[in-house]
Amino acid sequence: MKKNLPRLPDLQNHSPALRAALLPTLLAALLAACAPRETPQEMPPPIVSTLTLETRPVHLEDELPGRVSALRTAEIRPQVGGIVLRRLFEQGAEVQAGQPLFQINPAPFRAEVDSAASALKRAGAAMERAKLQVDRLKPLVDADAVSQQLFDDALSQYNQSAADVAQAKAALARRQLDLDFATLRSPIAGRIGEELVTEGALVGQTDANPMARVQQIDQVYVDVRQPASMLEAIRKSAGQAGAGDSGKDGNVKILDAQGNPYPVSGHILFSGINVDAGTGDVVVRIRVNNPERHLLPGMFVRARVPQGGDLQGLLIPQQAVSRGAAGQAQVWVVGQDGKANLKPVELGKLVQRQYLVRSGLAAGEQVIVEGQDRLQPGAPVSPQPWPLTADGSVVKP
Repeated sequence: MKKNLPRLPDLQNHSPALRAALLPTLLAALLAACAPRETPQEMPPPIVSTLTLETRPVHLEDELPGRVSALRTAEIRPQVGGIVLRRLFEQGAEVQAGQPLFQINPAPFRAEVDSAASALKRAGAAMERAKLQVDRLKPLVDADAVSQQLFDDALSQYNQSAADVAQAKAALARRQLDLDFATLRSPIAGRIGEELVTEGALVGQTDANPMARVQQIDQVYVDVRQPASMLEAIRKSAGQAGAGDSGKDGNVKILDAQGNPYPVSGHILFSGINVDAGTGDVVVRIRVNNPERHLLPGMFVRARVPQGGDLQGLLIPQQAVSRGAAGQAQVWVVGQDGKANLKPVELGKLVQRQYLVRSGLAAGEQVIVEGQDRLQPGAPVSPQPWPLTADGSVVKP
């Protein structure tokens, strides 16, 4: 095809000097007109990561805030008053049931034991003397050698002496008990905290604060609050027939503040029998095995509690969902013609960072997970698969 060349002006009527000046300009214009023109190249379709939807089992769970409490807590308090001589434990250590923890000065209580023992011996001697008197008078009263009144007085004296012996034995047992109480022991096995009194402190039964605390934390409780409407679903998931039955082991996961699970297992013990009139919630107690002491009393955690049995459904990643101007959830899908289009969807619960699809999508459709920011409705795309983990959760390639 011939190109339209520019029309050259007639230079015959011009002076030789002017013709020499204009000739280079005319030649440059002629060469520019004869140069080949570049044709614009078409841009390749954008690359997007897609996930082909398929129906699979969905395990519904709910993450609820909870607080950790010890399985058992014992406050070490004195049962007798006195001066603390020694602390017999290391703060923060594990202690056994019956292990001595504090020693109160035992000297006053040992002296009282000795005094009570002496009183018991004195009462025993008086009883022996009264018994001899009764034994001596009994044949005489049978022979009418002494009056019955004299014998009855001797027998009464013997019975009173026997009662004094019993009272002295009780007093001795009480003094021995006080002497034992001077050594404070742990009533449970667990981890003991810091000492709240030091050597030389005067302690008594009326003290407001304990001397130390022992907490059993190899197993702990996590208490969470749940709407009463979900109580039946929780019981079904835990295999409970009633509020007091134990559920299956390990059906509850405990998460930290970042959402990472602790290496512990827990199960639902029971739900509270009362519903909070203000919030409509019930308390769900979870018993958690805590052999490594990852959970400490007072910690705030999140519990992933099952919400009913498994169901079949479609899951899409969170990053695949965008919101329209009215807040309507929508996703980009790749049609059969290889073009991207927006589809409104109705979403359900969030399951491990994936939404359960209620309506708007069907199995087999390709949902765009990454690359939506470069798309226009009806534009062709180049899809690439978005990988899944073994449990069906979405991960980045």
